[in-house]
Amino acid sequence: MRGARALRVLIAPALLAAAAGALVAPPSSAAGGAAGGAAGGVAGSAVGGVAGSAAGGVAGSAAPTLAQYRYFRALSLDLVGRLPTRAELAEIEAPGFDMDAWIERHLDGPGYVDRLTRIYMDVLRLELGPAVTFAPRETTLHRLQVLGPDGKPIYVYYRHNQRRLDPVIDGEFCFSEPESGLRVVNSAPAAGTPIPISQRLLDERTTLVRPFWLYRDYLSVNPVQRYGAGWDDPDSAYVPLPELLVEPDGKTPTVEVRVCKEEAQTADVGHVYASDVPRLPKGAPLPAGRTRPPLPEDPYAKEHRGEPISCRSALAPRMSVDCGCGIGLVHCMPGDSYGRDPRAFVLPAHVPLGVDQPIGAAPHSSSGWHKFWWSQEAIHFMSHVFRADRDFREMLTARYTFINGPLAQFYLSSAPAACCSQHKSFGMREDEEPLFLPRAVPPVVFPHDVSDWTFIPDRGPRASGLITMPVFLTKYASRRARAAALYSAFLCKSFTAEHAELPPSTEPDLMVRPGCASCHATLEPLAAYFSRVEETTWTYLPAARFPIENPACKVGADGKMRSACQPFYDPAFSNRERGVLRGAYASEEHTERGPAGVAADMTRMPEFAACAVQRVTEGFLGRAVREEDEALLGSLRERFVSRGYRMRPLVEAIVRSPAYSRASNLRPALERGGAERGGAERGGAERGGAERGEGAR
Repeated sequence: MRGARALRVLIAPALLAAAAGALVAPPSSAAGGAAGGAAGGVAGSAVGGVAGSAAGGVAGSAAPTLAQYRYFRALSLDLVGRLPTRAELAEIEAPGFDMDAWIERHLDGPGYVDRLTRIYMDVLRLELGPAVTFAPRETTLHRLQVLGPDGKPIYVYYRHNQRRLDPVIDGEFCFSEPESGLRVVNSAPAAGTPIPISQRLLDERTTLVRPFWLYRDYLSVNPVQRYGAGWDDPDSAYVPLPELLVEPDGKTPTVEVRVCKEEAQTADVGHVYASDVPRLPKGAPLPAGRTRPPLPEDPYAKEHRGEPISCRSALAPRMSVDCGCGIGLVHCMPGDSYGRDPRAFVLPAHVPLGVDQPIGAAPHSSSGWHKFWWSQEAIHFMSHVFRADRDFREMLTARYTFINGPLAQFYLSSAPAACCSQHKSFGMREDEEPLFLPRAVPPVVFPHDVSDWTFIPDRGPRASGLITMPVFLTKYASRRARAAALYSAFLCKSFTAEHAELPPSTEPDLMVRPGCASCHATLEPLAAYFSRVEETTWTYLPAARFPIENPACKVGADGKMRSACQPFYDPAFSNRERGVLRGAYASEEHTERGPAGVAADMTRMPEFAACAVQRVTEGFLGRAVREEDEALLGSLRERFVSRGYRMRPLVEAIVRSPAYSRASNLRPALERGGAERGGAERGGAERGGAERGEGAR
């Protein structure tokens, strides 16, 4: 946030003049006096009690002062996103230059939009690093190299824990160790010496597919538009990993991929499967051909045998033998290995000019692919709010968003797969009330459409601005973390304990526990808004399945709650009559209103507008606001609210304020030194003299 302002004050005026090609004659002592005075505030007459005319002294026959050059440099960095060019410097030196018109013109530009977007991306830290991994087994295809019938190596794609009708390979790779020579264990290197797999087994267990990552027209009966040959105009930002494009010899282009038959199935709905294979007794030898014990049969599967199940649910690969990755494998992500999070695509390393003009690129895993586009969704959403000058409250309340191809694929495939393995005991086999309705994804958006962003006017009734996007819910994985992030970012408040004493206590209610209450009396009710959004993911727990008070999850006579309830119900607040939904103890009302409730309540608070003004003002001034800024902040708040919580009038007032022009002329040492205001002003006068001498040289 402070980088742009630091750049302004660190670039020497002499260097700026040199960059302008010495377009300005050395000022006389009279002109130097004007420069010294202008350093106190380039903006002259008050406008609406907040801002002044930014053009003061620039237009006309007199050459711009050094302070005015600095002011223009600051404006260029903030509103254009770069230092001014020689042509732009010549523009401000021309007679009749209208600074007000220049500001208004650039308040519509991409530099201004990017500046505001970056302020809030930095505040919320909505970029996910390597500590976060999202590679669900249900939608991740792994790859193993085996020997074909002719003894040559071939690749076979498969999923971890895929159910299969053959009990020898059920839940494992589709070839057993005696058949392939390889001992395959999930996420571990294959051991053994490969042997050729017979043609009969290869045809019986696998099928050839032309997948989405290789073919633009993967939905066709016979796809022909292959990446690199026939696909004439692939998106420049869509780059499959080179290893996914060639055969094991590293030279032969891959035309189609071989996939285990269960994974290659295309149905949208499967059926619950129960194998009836008994549990292996402890200490008994493994059945012939297996590398681990048979998968334990789920009692739920036996009870619901043959019932329909969505192939997009997390239950599908574990509880069905007729659910695969869809046509062209579009519902799964490719991987180049057997690892937990295999590599899949090449991603830009740095994107100051956008993903289509990156600085460097590197191979990334399927998890990295997802995380990158989650962040890009937040950036495009914020950019729309600022570019269209929308009501800033929509940052938390809007149901619209923007998606591209990878995000469309995520919301149709990987997002539903986050649910519902643990939820089946409550009758929930798929995400019943998703934060992003899959039907909101247009059918014409394909995984390869990386640079084309589609406006989604309504994600669904549970959607609410940034706070229901996967990047926010993953970055802040717990209820309390989500509440604290909103409290800090949008109310400019933090949770600080009134004292450090934490006496021993068995009180589970943190709102009253000694040493905790000073923070948690506020934090817990805020966290309750997220009680129905499952922690670490984005699955919404509907009230019909998960009532706040649930007799089925009561605490038993032994003081314990049944294991199926513990992920969702809190034993600390439950009793012999009912279990209590986790986090809901602090406020049942907040629990039922959900994220949209916290968005509505928070945006009505006076602190919301005050915090937005403070965040943006500090971003443009390049420093924290101080006591002497209170009058300015008060006027800015009034302007911001009266103009419908829109940023453009706010930023316009900030850049025309004396505080902004002064910030362009202060040296970093004075800002860091904590000098009294009077000393700083004296320093400003001394700098004015020094700058006049510097100009004379």
